[in-house]
Amino acid sequence: MTEHFTAPVTPATTERVVVVGAGPAGCTSALFLADRGVPVTLLERYVAPHPLPRAVHLDDEVTRILHGLGLSEQFLARSRPASGLRLLDGRHQVMAEFRREQTIGRHGFPQANMFDQPELEELLLSRVEQHPLIDLRRGLDVVGIEGFDDPFTAEPVRVVARPVDGRAEQTFTGRVVLGADGANSTVRDLVGVTMQDLGFTERWLVVDVRADRDLNTWDGVEQVCDPARAATFMQVIGNRYRWEFQLQDGEDEADLIAPGALGQLLQPWTGRSDLDGLEIVRSATYTFRARIASSFRVGRVFLLGDAAHLTPPFIGQGLGAGLRDANNLAWKVADVLTGRADPSLLDSYDAERRPHATALVKRAVTIGWAMTGGQDWAAAFRRVFLAAACRSTKFRAAVASPSTPPLKTGALQQTGRFTRQPRGLRVGGLIGNALVTTDGSGSARLDDVLGQRTAVLTARRPEPGLVDLSRRNGFLLVRVVPAGRRDTVGDGWVQAEVADPEASGLAGLLADPALAVVVRPDRVVAAVARRPHLPALPWSARTVPAPTPSQNAL
Repeated sequence: MTEHFTAPVTPATTERVVVVGAGPAGCTSALFLADRGVPVTLLERYVAPHPLPRAVHLDDEVTRILHGLGLSEQFLARSRPASGLRLLDGRHQVMAEFRREQTIGRHGFPQANMFDQPELEELLLSRVEQHPLIDLRRGLDVVGIEGFDDPFTAEPVRVVARPVDGRAEQTFTGRVVLGADGANSTVRDLVGVTMQDLGFTERWLVVDVRADRDLNTWDGVEQVCDPARAATFMQVIGNRYRWEFQLQDGEDEADLIAPGALGQLLQPWTGRSDLDGLEIVRSATYTFRARIASSFRVGRVFLLGDAAHLTPPFIGQGLGAGLRDANNLAWKVADVLTGRADPSLLDSYDAERRPHATALVKRAVTIGWAMTGGQDWAAAFRRVFLAAACRSTKFRAAVASPSTPPLKTGALQQTGRFTRQPRGLRVGGLIGNALVTTDGSGSARLDDVLGQRTAVLTARRPEPGLVDLSRRNGFLLVRVVPAGRRDTVGDGWVQAEVADPEASGLAGLLADPALAVVVRPDRVVAAVARRPHLPALPWSARTVPAPTPSQNAL
């Protein structure tokens, strides 16, 4: 898969955005903004990146986000596809297995990808540091935010930061501020946002190990559903492995990481009770929590990543949720600041991301509750519940599904309740990332053709009204056709030949040429219309010069 990326060297607007926090969510939002021509000041309290592993999994939807930054090839070279999830009982017998396909799926990538977070951050920071429109400032603690409640058209927001080396405070300005500064977010506190507890708090010991030999283990994730001690195991990449063990009330980490005790904990996977051949890279006690911010937006301040939501790790969506935040918000901020959309579009960030993040956190809590019931009065009930749930088609489908829930509100033109939505084209869901060719060129993904623009897709030869709608709003108009079809391309649109419509989720569009679909820059289907009707735009767009079709083809 070839990635096409050229960083803009001149800004598309004089308006600047301040992003607080240079972790994955902060870097991703900064890059998406800068790639759209928006200058960014990126503030980070730490003088160097965090060197230890944390997140280890991204699904295919989030890997697709990295592709939009031109980083998926490098990410895949440093990660590995995993086979899914197994639930084990206390004797380590398999209760259920939920497979993930290691082959390329409808989003263009394997469904589960294991990686080392410091390596991902290295990729993101390398692009950040090279980008001419991003000013990265390290060693600065944000201590004040002024003017964030003023109208959007007022003077820029003022962010006051204190250097950690004791120098004088500095002030940075931006039309909006993005708070991506982690679970203990200063930005969140400064704008008065509280966190809602969703009813899950557990202490776990996390152990990262480098082995001098390959362990004879399954290459997916194993969840041990033992009420005596729930545990999680996974091979990360290469000879790197991770274990997580639930701690009981009153247990001390120091007692469990003593060589003899830790060797016993790892023995079911290592086959021995000592730690010979194992290097402990990190051991730490974490409190897994389920929390959601009361609002993802206050005036001109927006919260992303762990500043907005905390989730237990049982479905591997913690870091991915932050990258989804960045992907959802950045195009909206950029369109507003460059004059393509009305500021009301920004209202859709909280309306879309908070319910979506809440649904994922609650899914993780439910699965965690079923898997990790301890030695309390409910342990027996949980064991019965889990055994029954593993036989339930609905439960198995929920756990096995690699897709996240579709958006239900926001910048979407929802169809009627009883209107049939074409297969793979559900409003609020993601459009398939089909393998396509344009103008007889080599194959690429649909995302490469669409770039970072809103697009209108149809299988018919576009009529003047559809061409005019796209031109007035600056949308890219794409006609999708079956592979091998060589129709003449008209003025104002490009043509993409789809190699495998069924696998990519575009079969429904090709089967019904009467359809026209609006796809947002974050690849969410925003509207579906059937001829003679044109798509109704679900946000207030402003007339801009149309993109030249020849510039959009690969």
